[in-house]
Amino acid sequence: QVQLVESGGGLVQAGGSLRLSCAASGIVFSMNAMGWYRQALGKQRELVAVISSRGNTNYADSVKGRFTISRDNAKNTVYLQMKSLKFEDTAVYYCKAEGWRSWGQGTQVTVSS
Repeated sequence: QVQLVESGGGLVQAGGSLRLSCAASGIVFSMNAMGWYRQALGKQRELVAVISSRGNTNYADSVKGRFTISRDNAKNTVYLQMKSLKFEDTAVYYCKAEGWRSWGQGTQVTVSS
């Protein structure tokens, strides 16, 4: 069973930074692509960034140049470094092991304008 535990969210002023972490278990982490998603209030969940097992990355246009996804296979953890945060980045952020249905509980990111 895949388990995902996100952490690192919080309240930050616009222009600030946060780093999210997601610890995964129940999968062969190093062989799995991992993604970060977010869901703002009243909106659909959307893909923010994805990193392949080889470390190749892709980003939503809205976060390119501001967010960086990375992974530490030794720790079974994927990260999302967020800089220059904007009010519209406010959402619950989730990680996901691509190809698996499970979601973690998410971590709230709130950016004050």
